[in-house]
Amino acid sequence: MASKQPFARRILIAFVLMTMVVSGVFSLSIVAVVHVIEEHLVSEELNRELNTVLHEDLKHGNRPRLDSSTRFFASNLPEYAIPAQYLGLPEGFNEVVENDKAFYVYMQEINGNAYQLVQEQHEFEAREQALFNVVLAGFLLTVLGAWALGLVMARKVMAPVSRLAQQVRHRDQLHTLAPPLAPDYPDDEVGQLAAAFDSTLGQVRQSLERERLFTSDVSHELRTPLMVIATSCELLAEATLSPRERQQLERIARASEEMRELVQTFLQLARSKANETAFIADCSLARVAAEQIERWEPMFNDKGLTFQYQQDGSDDGLYNATFLSTVMVNLLRNALHYTEHGFVRLVLDNGGFRVEDSGAGIPLEQHEEIFQPFVRGAQARGEGLGLGLSLVKRICAKQGWTISVHSQPTGGTCFSVTFKPDPDEIFTVP
Repeated sequence: MASKQPFARRILIAFVLMTMVVSGVFSLSIVAVVHVIEEHLVSEELNRELNTVLHEDLKHGNRPRLDSSTRFFASNLPEYAIPAQYLGLPEGFNEVVENDKAFYVYMQEINGNAYQLVQEQHEFEAREQALFNVVLAGFLLTVLGAWALGLVMARKVMAPVSRLAQQVRHRDQLHTLAPPLAPDYPDDEVGQLAAAFDSTLGQVRQSLERERLFTSDVSHELRTPLMVIATSCELLAEATLSPRERQQLERIARASEEMRELVQTFLQLARSKANETAFIADCSLARVAAEQIERWEPMFNDKGLTFQYQQDGSDDGLYNATFLSTVMVNLLRNALHYTEHGFVRLVLDNGGFRVEDSGAGIPLEQHEEIFQPFVRGAQARGEGLGLGLSLVKRICAKQGWTISVHSQPTGGTCFSVTFKPDPDEIFTVP
């Protein structure tokens, strides 16, 4: 599993670990060399002194000439009997510890007789311990120095990456006038990353521009035929028609009006936020609701549903009429399609509205999915493509509104639109 530590911290950890390994191996090597040299030097010194005792002092009947820290023992000389703790030692250099004291024991066997020199090592051990303390202190200081140096180096190494991240995060990189990032960096890995970002961003800009132009052109070109259809419907309405013909004519006029509203919605969505004239807020919630009630109540009544209108609060805000109408229309249309019995209720509140129904409801696991393009519920009705709620989501995100859905305790669904968004529930435009 990949580490989730910040990259700078991983560099610091790697730097410190590498230093600990190198410094630790070096320190252990010093300790090992000291022990080897200690054994070699002490062995040579004790061997020289033992030969002097055997071939000069004892040979001439003299006592061993040794300092106060060194003692002589021999297995064939009763006055120099070997103590029990030194019996059975192998030839050569030995180190024996008695309680809290340590001794060097050099053993030599000649003609079946054992000869030993035992030397106290307190002084040497003190110097050796001082050396080990210096090595330990050097190791700890090296690790601390590596940590401090690694911290500085990690910041220095990560500075270009952090700078690039800040530029990407705090600049509107999708704006066509945003300068490229690669020229600000040398031709290294960070520069290659900036160049790759510029290349990918250029492709995204081109795709967004093509989408914007397509939406804008289609919306603009559809206005003329829709106007022709609407004008023709007005002229036909003045003629003498049978009830069935008039009903079909009303359906054509209603569909034409819905298409006109959708075209206007798509055209405004295709415009950038910089064009403030496309987002004029000049219509109240109550006015849009009154228009939709007049339009949709007959259709609910024709289906045998009870349409209820309720005001739980007074909203004084002004909103973009096209966007607000499109959101309310899509929610009312879904309620009409998915409710077979009972009621549909439009509830206005201070800072938002709700559309409630007594329909089949939406499973909890699908509450997020239904806002995705081309996703329809398990009980899909009509010939829709699953784009209505996706369009609602995009409009709410563009206007800074929130859209949420939950199931009713008695069955059915409630869609809530809030004009004062909760930061934890804001949808983003894909």
